[in-house]
Amino acid sequence: MSLGQALEARELRRVFSAFPTGVVAIAALAGGAPVGIVASSFTSVSLDPPIVSLCVAHTSTTWPVLGASARFGISVLSAAQEQACRQLSSRGVDRFAELGWRASDQGAVFLDGASAWLECTLFEQVTAGDHDIVLLRVHDLDSDPEISPLVFHHSRFRRLER
Repeated sequence: MSLGQALEARELRRVFSAFPTGVVAIAALAGGAPVGIVASSFTSVSLDPPIVSLCVAHTSTTWPVLGASARFGISVLSAAQEQACRQLSSRGVDRFAELGWRASDQGAVFLDGASAWLECTLFEQVTAGDHDIVLLRVHDLDSDPEISPLVFHHSRFRRLER
């Protein structure tokens, strides 16, 4: 491929999918009800101050509601939460129907059974092409090393071997 040749979205997705990622749910209370999205673009950014990032498509209809929240809950989905991930990424359904969750006093929402949890506030949002890079400041966190994470690789959910 020459440098001048335009890259097609399908080819980009295919190649990007070669990099395995974890999957997180980002959720908060909005109007007293949980609202959330899933992302596989989650990564740690800084230890001091503690910052993580995720990327959100400009086409998201949920992020404008979720992004106005004071606090965000990030749940690192477990290998047992593949169906929850599919449900949380669906359109036109109650994404939290029959899912176990809890909210912090500040309105961050966390999924039961996740392998890790982080409570965050918006630090900065940067436009980058057709997505926004959302930087979040971490205020509290916990994890359960006994719970294996859900992994997304080559457009499929996978599990880590013990």
